[in-house]
Amino acid sequence: MTTLINTDLVVLDANLGADTSAVIRQLAGMVAGAGRATGVDALYADALAREQKTATGVPGGIAIPHCRSEAVLEATLAMARLDPAVDFGAKDGPADIIFFIAAPAGADNEHLKLLSKLARSLIKKDFTAALRAAKTPAEIVALVDEALSDAPKPSTATAVDGGPTGVREAAGGSQGVVGHRGGPTAARGPERARELGEQLGTGGVSPGGEAGAREAAPKRLVAVTACPTGIAHTYMAADSLVEAAREAGVELQVETQGSGAVTPLDPAVIAAADAVIFAVDVDVRGKERFAGKPVINAPVKRGIDEPAKMIREALAAATDPHAHRVPHFGAEETAEHNQEVAGEHLGTKVKKVLLTGVSYMIPFVAGGGLLIALGFLLGGYGIALGTHADDILTHNTLLNLPDGGNLALYLGAVAFKIGSLSMSFLVPALAGYIAFGIADRPGIAPGFTAGAVAVFMGSGFLGGLVGGLLAGLAAYWIGSWKVPRWLRGLMPVVIIPLLGSIIASGAMLLFLGGPIAAFSNGLNHWLTGMSGASAVVLGIVLGLMMCFDLGGPVNKVAYAFAVAGLGTGSALNHAPWEIMAAVMAAGMVPPLAMALATVIDRKRFSLAERENGKAAWLLGASFISEGAIPFAAADPLRVIPSMMLGGAFTGAICMAAGVTSQAPHGGIFVFFAIGNIGMFVAAILVGMVVSAFAVVALKRWAVRRPVDTVGAPELVSQGSY
Repeated sequence: MTTLINTDLVVLDANLGADTSAVIRQLAGMVAGAGRATGVDALYADALAREQKTATGVPGGIAIPHCRSEAVLEATLAMARLDPAVDFGAKDGPADIIFFIAAPAGADNEHLKLLSKLARSLIKKDFTAALRAAKTPAEIVALVDEALSDAPKPSTATAVDGGPTGVREAAGGSQGVVGHRGGPTAARGPERARELGEQLGTGGVSPGGEAGAREAAPKRLVAVTACPTGIAHTYMAADSLVEAAREAGVELQVETQGSGAVTPLDPAVIAAADAVIFAVDVDVRGKERFAGKPVINAPVKRGIDEPAKMIREALAAATDPHAHRVPHFGAEETAEHNQEVAGEHLGTKVKKVLLTGVSYMIPFVAGGGLLIALGFLLGGYGIALGTHADDILTHNTLLNLPDGGNLALYLGAVAFKIGSLSMSFLVPALAGYIAFGIADRPGIAPGFTAGAVAVFMGSGFLGGLVGGLLAGLAAYWIGSWKVPRWLRGLMPVVIIPLLGSIIASGAMLLFLGGPIAAFSNGLNHWLTGMSGASAVVLGIVLGLMMCFDLGGPVNKVAYAFAVAGLGTGSALNHAPWEIMAAVMAAGMVPPLAMALATVIDRKRFSLAERENGKAAWLLGASFISEGAIPFAAADPLRVIPSMMLGGAFTGAICMAAGVTSQAPHGGIFVFFAIGNIGMFVAAILVGMVVSAFAVVALKRWAVRRPVDTVGAPELVSQGSY
């Protein structure tokens, strides 16, 4: 018996409200009341956010609201039979059978397979009829247990969890259609051909007997289904398409890019296919495998609502020389791809590519930042001074430890160096995958190169953004060139990387380096001139600079100004140490503030951002300002001003209270090198709270519609949420 559902999670013939929001809240309350979620509000917010992306009503009076949520403690089903029914967005009217699927953020594959299997059962009329006829919650639980334990029947189209719908079989003797991983298709006589012609509107068998039968022979299709959560719609669309293809006598194999492990379609099956169907709400992983195939693109829900129509459209596209085709990425852009890109607003395009860059950059920030913090903890703040870590690693080993056998110092140097090297990829990865978001794989090499140039020029995060955009646009433009067929194979691996790198990196070196250097030098001179002025004003200025670009040139100018004067501090001259404390405290504010903001108002942030917020606590405590970059890159106009406001408060408080720091880095882990540690912590907390509430306020009231809660692209690619 499954543990997903019990009688406490079933309610029959109940009025749970007049709209989807009310029903979802009641179901979330049932899950929380059963002790399977930490709270109603968080689960309700995540489920409602998912519902707002795509309505979960499906034909037959069924709705499957679902989500992954950190509030869920174990995978759970809650079921309601409504009276009256409520509109969940299905074309055929309101829904009276509601299954609420609540999965933990880190649900294991076995639970996800069971949840997807239930979703598939809901498109079977006998199962839904039994649900409507059930008299007690116990009967509902028994029906669900039976649906989750039934083995696939040979006469029913099935879909293998986490991979292609492997076996496609229909009963009917020699007239059945068998598509087992590209297996043989049974012979079909003229009568069967005529039936197929009537079903598909082809007019039956054409004159010519056997030749006509061959013309009417079914086509081979492949499909990919995927939804943001990857639990319900992904698999329901796959099964609906398979059933429609079976009824039409068409071979179809489907790759379900859901929440479980994905088994790609066999390349031979793709090669033999006459057309492809993409029923997806997220980007198709490995889309280049289908390059050149006629394609039907639609939201995943259409695969559930209109599967037969999509099959007919795919068959028509297979014989239409003017049909849209999957683009040959990097070699040429087809009319369909151009039309899709042209249909997006500029702001949507920019946000999409920035999020792509950020999603791939995050592991470098999180892993590198935590390793640097570990290095400070083991080796002390001095590990970051000059080439201290390099010197230790050059002259010492585990068999020759520094300082007469100081293992902690040696391991601290190892951790610090690994973290520093990881962080050094931050800007190149950001630029490379911004370019990837614009021009696909051919943009990666020019983007990484432009990012490396940005690091060399000292332009940091902002330089990476500019370089990535330049590289992506250059690669996209070059990829649109019409070239001879013999040259197409060289375009993505030679021509585009070469010319794209020359254009983007050349622009960075020839035109952007000078202005950036002048800007940085001007700021440095300005700060030096202010050192004798009001300490509070200087603290405000330093705080604003540290939070302006989060590790970029302005941030680095303020940090370099503080570090350069650190050696001149003494017992009689605390000013350099005070400047260092203000700089470090203000630099800790952005990641801590964003971490706090994701706790204060979770629904304003995507699942990926909430996950980033968890890592940001430690990154902020370690003085890794880059921990806030993912948030700033996705929403700079609201995040950066908020961070600057909190940083200004922190810098001013530190300078006013005379807080000092003799350590150039390390955050709270170098507390022993900080004077007036109490006010140091207080200043950080004030700035953190100010920035967190400012960004939440801007996200609530500085928009006209709710914040889009879609996750970063794969992380999206790293899991279809």
